[in-house]
Formats: sequence, C-alpha cells, structure tokens
Amino acid sequence: MKKKVAFYWCASCGGCEEAVVDLAEFLLDALEQIEIVFWPVAMDFKIEDVEQLTDGEIFASFINGAVLLSDQEEVVRLLRRKSQVVVAFGSCSHQGGVPGLINTHDRQDVFDYYYHNGPTVQRNGNEMPTPTGAKAFHVALPEYYGKARPLNQVIEVDYYIPGCAPPPNVVKDALLQLLSDSPPPRGTVLAGAHSLCSECPLNETKPPEGFKIKQFVRPSQVTHIDPDTCLLMQGLPCLGPVTRSGCNALCIKGHMPCTGCFGPLDGVRDFGAAALSFLASLIDSNDEAEIQRIIDEGLPDPLGTFYMYSFPGSLLNEVLQKGRQKARAWREREETVEAQTTENQ
Repeated sequence: MKKKVAFYWCASCGGCEEAVVDLAEFLLDALEQIEIVFWPVAMDFKIEDVEQLTDGEIFASFINGAVLLSDQEEVVRLLRRKSQVVVAFGSCSHQGGVPGLINTHDRQDVFDYYYHNGPTVQRNGNEMPTPTGAKAFHVALPEYYGKARPLNQVIEVDYYIPGCAPPPNVVKDALLQLLSDSPPPRGTVLAGAHSLCSECPLNETKPPEGFKIKQFVRPSQVTHIDPDTCLLMQGLPCLGPVTRSGCNALCIKGHMPCTGCFGPLDGVRDFGAAALSFLASLIDSNDEAEIQRIIDEGLPDPLGTFYMYSFPGSLLNEVLQKGRQKARAWREREETVEAQTTENQ
C-alpha cells in the first residue's frame, strides 16, 4: 500500500511549497509510493479530512513555516497525532526563519505599526481586528501570539530538512531516506554533516596559514566580486564555515555570501553566536576603537546577519523573552499599586 503523506504551511513565504513542486518528474515517480492526503495550498483538502484519519495513519507530515497563529498550532498538533513521522521542512520550521525576527518586537508594537502608525495606514481611529470582534461579522480570526516559534517548540519533531528554501536535491534525498527500509535516527538533520566550505568551489583559494580581514563589506557595496577567490577573503561576511552543507554552495556560485539558511552543525546550540564568534576571530586588529569601526561600517545589521534564520531558537531570544516577562510583571504590579492607591484616596 502507498504511504500517506501530508504537507502544511504555517508562517512562511511559500518557497517551501515551491521546493516540493521543483522536484519535477521525481515527484511523479514518488507518487507511485506515496499518497498525498493533505496539502491545502495545492489541493482541495479540509481539516475534516485529517480529523477522520486514525491516529498514526499518516506516514509523514512535512510542515514548513514558523508557528505564529493559534490555528497553525491547532493544525500541527493534529498532524502530530495523526502522523508516524513529522518533518520540520525548511528554515522557518527548522529554526524560526526570517519570520522569527518579529520576536524582536512585542505584540502591541507590531499591531500599533500595522494598524495605527505605519506609513501607509489610513488613521481612522483605534480599530483593530480581534478574534472576538470578528465574530460580529461571522468571520473566524485566529489568535496572533506575538512571537514566532520553530516547530520543535510546539510539537515533537522527528526529522529536519533545512534550507530557505530546501533545494530539490536535498528534498529528494530526504524523501528517499525516509521511504527506505533503514531510515536515519530520529532527530537527524537530513542534509550534509560538514560545513558548507567542504563543498564550496572557492575553499581551495584560502591560504593554508589562514587570513585576517581589515574590513567587512556588503554585496551592494562591492563593484566587482572576484569569482575565483574566497568571498570571506574579499571582506564579504560569508557564514559558510559555520553553516551545514548540502546545498552545493548555490549562493556562492551566484557570487553571493552564505547567509546560513541550512543552520548550524551538529552540537552547536546557538548558530548566531557561532557565526559572530567566527567572524570576530577574523578581524585583523587588537584596537577596540578600530574593531568597533570595522563592525559598524561593515556589519550594520548584526541581528539580521547572524540570526536571519535562527533567532526564535537562540539563547539571545530566550534572554529577550525573559526580560519582557519581568518587565510585564513589574508593569502589572505598578498598575495594581496605582489602582489601589487611587481607590484608597
């Protein structure tokens, strides 16, 4: 019998759905072994179709995107219950992805910008959509959590397919491994085990004695990129040395530095910290003022540079969220004291 497979899309751009389509003829071959029972972005499936399946009836669910809304959490929990295997598919599901950068703002700030203060917002009062308010119009709105979470912060995940979006060769190899008689151990990231430098065509251009950098530059600041020299040696902040391999260095072959979408190597707890530590070790200076200048001029967006795909699962995010909780608790205590004082007066 064919194995049942599901695909679902949470908070993401849709590139991972395109990655499935990019399998081209192989997808047709795969359909001889699998039956797609849920793929709402591409086929007319309903939640009820999944609910009617027995627990564990789905062989594998491939879920992409960070979890940002209540309906997304409800569906991924349902798929977890109905599936033998759950795969975090793509950077957003794997690490939180680009949508995860929203965690640097609190919920109210986001709503104020998009509904009140944004440059294209027509200011007509304080109206803002809410699940409760939407009921008056017979519309169901999910709850917005105010922070994005990678899939493994919501449900148990069995495997990970990295990439933004995962290239066809990685998706194909992952499917073949999962459908084989000897699948990889649970928890495996289904990509390369070494750093991206191991498959980079420019790796051999680095001097064996190592090198240092006097400045970092953004690709938009470079008038010419030498296609035959390591991008790091040209001052471009390439994260290939700390990023997992498997993509065949596609960005570097396009003369763009690696931004880390395949995530960390095994054993690395915080990708951004590893990337920051590595680039810092290349700075050719011991003068604090000069180091600060090199960083300010060449790395004006350190959060976007080092945590573009991994912020929600990082140690930095944990510290930020704990700080917000303490600030919120302090504010609530202050408001309670103020209310009691007013009442006593």
